[in-house]
Amino acid sequence: MLISRTAFLRIMLGLSIGLPSGVWPGAAPLHAASDPPPVAIQFTLDRPLDAAAAPFVLAGIGGLFGAEGLSVGTNVATSSADAIARVADGSSDFALVDINALIRFRDKPGAAPVKAVFVLFNQAPYAIVARKSRGIKALSDIEGKTLGVAEGDLSIRVWPAVARQNGIKLSSVKQNSISAAVREPMLSAGQVDAVTGFSYLSPINLKDRGVPADDLAVLRFADYGCEAYGFAVIVSPRLAASKPDVVKGFVRALIGGTNLAVKDPARAATEVASRMDGGSRELELERLRAIIRDNILTGEVKRNGIGDIDPARFERSIDQLAEDFKFQKRPHLTDVFDESFLPPPDGRLIN
Repeated sequence: MLISRTAFLRIMLGLSIGLPSGVWPGAAPLHAASDPPPVAIQFTLDRPLDAAAAPFVLAGIGGLFGAEGLSVGTNVATSSADAIARVADGSSDFALVDINALIRFRDKPGAAPVKAVFVLFNQAPYAIVARKSRGIKALSDIEGKTLGVAEGDLSIRVWPAVARQNGIKLSSVKQNSISAAVREPMLSAGQVDAVTGFSYLSPINLKDRGVPADDLAVLRFADYGCEAYGFAVIVSPRLAASKPDVVKGFVRALIGGTNLAVKDPARAATEVASRMDGGSRELELERLRAIIRDNILTGEVKRNGIGDIDPARFERSIDQLAEDFKFQKRPHLTDVFDESFLPPPDGRLIN
């Protein structure tokens, strides 16, 4: 039986799963001598590998990047700000970052014209995670309590807007600045009543530390009026201008990888955990299911497809960000997002 060269490539690359920890799509695709060599690109994660990167992992091991003629190398930054800086200076071609960090970056004088081209998290994962045994079951219970805020935490940037929308006096909540390394240990030990963080990280980490699940209250800001989008793929301005087809191919492969992760989260979690240092399949599966449910497969995405931004919602999110951040110039959607690299809506459906 004869098969096309493209189909052969997909099959062979799908078998190439024995990659080093933390590196998944780096293997170059097979190609005939007459074919052009794959385009080598660098992709940056803004934090160590976990279930949030499952779509990229599956796009790599499933041969989707290779089928687009891409050979993708990966690296890990220390934060969204660090990842954005790498794309801005050209040392990385793509990065997964918090789009709200990008919005603040673009407000700086002389900032490189870095833009997002694909939104992976339709809803930001910002949350307050609390102990019910400390008297917190709903957001209104946070008044009079102590809130631990880790250095560099992104959730706290929209907390003023969420608090105002829900009639909570900011002055009634004591904030303790803490290290990210002790966020879960301090809440577990009862040294703070609640912490800010991501809804798919702290709760699962706390349960892994022995905190009973029924003692945790996960107060997702999206459930309390937060309009913010979350993680998005940004691209080097130089690459976007010189090789737009490469950007489009990367986005197509990522949409395919997202579909694979949604259809088979168990396999996705296994692949992610195998590339982590001491990764747990069970923890990453729980994390991935929370991400798909709360951040990726939202009602907006089910209706309109993944990857795009609704202009009216974006304007509302800027209003909320402005309660904590004084913009030099109010950003417009086109300042931070370029939809031209997205497939049409029927090519962005996740099911």
